[in-house]
Amino acid sequence: MLDNLKIRLQYLLPKQCITHLAGWFANKKAGWLTQLVIKAFAKIYKVDMNEAKDPSFTAYSTFNEFFIRPLKEEVRPIVDEPHQLALPADGTISQLGAIREDQIIQAKGHYYTVEALLAGQHQLAEKFRDGQFVTTYLSPKDYHCVHMPCDGVLKEMIYVPGDLFSVNPLTAANVPNLFARNERVICLFETEFGPMVQILVGATIVGSIETVWGGCVTPPREGIIKRWVYPDEGEEGAVSLRKGEEMGRFKLGSTVINLFAHNQINFANNLYSGSQTRMGGLMAQSVTPENPLENADDSVNQHDIVS
Repeated sequence: MLDNLKIRLQYLLPKQCITHLAGWFANKKAGWLTQLVIKAFAKIYKVDMNEAKDPSFTAYSTFNEFFIRPLKEEVRPIVDEPHQLALPADGTISQLGAIREDQIIQAKGHYYTVEALLAGQHQLAEKFRDGQFVTTYLSPKDYHCVHMPCDGVLKEMIYVPGDLFSVNPLTAANVPNLFARNERVICLFETEFGPMVQILVGATIVGSIETVWGGCVTPPREGIIKRWVYPDEGEEGAVSLRKGEEMGRFKLGSTVINLFAHNQINFANNLYSGSQTRMGGLMAQSVTPENPLENADDSVNQHDIVS
C-alpha cells in the first residue's frame, strides 16, 4: 500500500519545480542552516566522512560542495592491468548482463530498448546490439563523481530532456521505460574495448549533471535535445580521459548506465544485481582467446535488485 502511494506520488508531484528548488537551496551559502542540513544528511544516510579529502563539515559552505566532496586518493585504488575495466562509481548494481538484440532489462518484467535509451539514434544503437550493459544506482550516501572505466576518447555528447522520476529500486521496478524517459547525458567514447557509452541519468532533486570537459550540462532545462561532436585524438579540442579519471558528477543521487559492444568484455564474476560497488574496483575484463565471452546468452546475473 505504501509503495503504491510512493509510485503514485511520482506521477503527481511537480518534479521539475521540486528539483529546481532543491538545486537552488543546495547552491546557497546559508551559514548555520547549511551546516545543520549537511550534518543531518550525513547522520541520516551514514556518510563516511573519514574517506573525504576534508572530513570537516565546516569545510563546505554549500550543500553541493559537501555532496561532491573529493575523496582521499588512497581510498579508491584503480585496477591497473591493461585488460581490466574499472567500476565507474560508488553505488549498487541494479542490473547487468547481456543486451538481447536491443533489449535491456530494467527490473523484473520491465525492459526498454537501446534505441530509446539513446534518444532514437538508430546507427549509434546498432553499435551495441547484442552487447553488454551495467546499470549502477548511486544512493544519497554515495560518492557522486563518476569516473572512466577505461581509457577513452570522447566522440560525442548528447543531452536528452525528459522526466525526473526517482531512480531508486522501487521506482525502477514500477515505472516502465524509466531510464529511457528520464533526463540524461549520453557520452560516447572510443576505447580499446570498442565503443563505450556512459550515460548519466537525471532524477528528482538532482540539481545538475556536469562533465569535466563541458561543465554544467543541465540546468538549464530547455526541453530540446542537444548534441556536441568532438575531434579525433591528437586534434585540437580532442577530449581524452584515462582509466580512473573523473568524467562527470551528479549534484544529488542518480544512476550511471554503461553500454559495451558485442563480444568485447566479460563482467567480473563477483558482480550481480544488488552488489555494492566502489569506484576503481574491477568491473570487467577484455574478451581474448584465453578469456572468451561467458554467459552472453543466459540471465544468471539479471536478477532484481534487493531493496
